[in-house]
Amino acid sequence: MMVRTGKQAGFTLIELLFVVGLIGIISAMALPRLLMAKQAADASSAIASLRTINSSQLGYSASCAGGFYSPNLSTLGVVPLGTNSPFISPDLSYANSVVKSGYTIQMIGTPDASAPGTCNGLAAALASKGYKVGADPGVPTNYRYFATNVDETIYEDTSTFFAAMPEQGPPPVGHPLE
Repeated sequence: MMVRTGKQAGFTLIELLFVVGLIGIISAMALPRLLMAKQAADASSAIASLRTINSSQLGYSASCAGGFYSPNLSTLGVVPLGTNSPFISPDLSYANSVVKSGYTIQMIGTPDASAPGTCNGLAAALASKGYKVGADPGVPTNYRYFATNVDETIYEDTSTFFAAMPEQGPPPVGHPLE
């Protein structure tokens, strides 16, 4: 057994190993909760993005497209003539499929031949009578997928259902968020 004298200072190797081991055990217990909290935050951001897109589509339809909707995200990001701000922020309109907070968000609307030209330069017959938006996680361990459409109800499922989401009405799978 080691006896310390008054002149020796510091920790023994055993004491250091014990502290490092204890920190490792505490970290291992906290890591799964940290990952779950990040996934919950990412899902909340995806839901907020879908709500923002629905609101932007409503404004676009009412003030710019004569009751029709944007067929894609990048069209919502085009500044209308006579204004200086687009219908949606650049983080959701830099492409037709965007990645935000770990989710891939995409939107499509089927062009309608009777659609007029819009105030932000979309040509006639390109706007749509409906649209659908999907948010799929980029992490394989996250099982929360979201989608919405012109009805503005956000649906959730445990697998992707963007392809099955109609542009209007409820999807064949998933359930509405409460």
